[in-house]
Amino acid sequence: MTEFATYPSLKGRTVLVTGGASGIGASIVEHFAQQGAKVGFIDLDADAGAELQQRLGEAVRFEAADLRDIAALGRAIASVRAAFGPITVLVNNAARDDRHSIDQVTPEFWDERMATNLKHQFFAAQAVKDDMIAAGGGAIVNMSSVSFLLAQGGMPVYLTAKAAIVGLTRALARDLGPHKIRVNALFPGWIMTERQIKLWLTPEAEAEMMKGQCIPEKLFPPDIARMTLWLAADDSRLVTAQNFVVDGGWT
Repeated sequence: MTEFATYPSLKGRTVLVTGGASGIGASIVEHFAQQGAKVGFIDLDADAGAELQQRLGEAVRFEAADLRDIAALGRAIASVRAAFGPITVLVNNAARDDRHSIDQVTPEFWDERMATNLKHQFFAAQAVKDDMIAAGGGAIVNMSSVSFLLAQGGMPVYLTAKAAIVGLTRALARDLGPHKIRVNALFPGWIMTERQIKLWLTPEAEAEMMKGQCIPEKLFPPDIARMTLWLAADDSRLVTAQNFVVDGGWT
């Protein structure tokens, strides 16, 4: 059986994960908890969040909030801080890749999708940066996607948001770097979450993915969680403003 890394620098740290109740986010929460971190996670899905909280116990704290509501996001972050102490690792994971056509996009739809997939990443970083500055450093991981690298069709606003995360990452890395706060972007490939399998994985789509990847194996949430751990740990202490792709070599 493969054994994976343990990161002593993560033990006891307070970590915040957005969109942490299911899929990739839930795996990230679980992996940080296994490292001995104190993990707060925010999600709109109260049932899934409560279930994960119950399963993982006192090492984690769930806050139900709609991340499109920046005031609610701020209150949730404050609750995590009050429970676990200053936040020195932020994983901006929350997103939704709902399919849509160009003609479906209205100004209201555009704004809502940007609020869902991009806006909260900036405001979460803004809310925790002073904790990290006071602690003498920290790490922020912004979740992007290979979808825009592949020029994937059928969801233009989502791809726009995921591309913009690269610019946000580099801007934050420059401004926060003097405080020893590292900011990197993580690009998952097609990760086999329950949602992806249920909604979009067909034999034809799977065959196309396997043809495109250099290593023709399915990727799962722990593959992303383990890269997130490394980016958060002191092992990557001078790694910042970078893009990390985990997709089996598809892009």
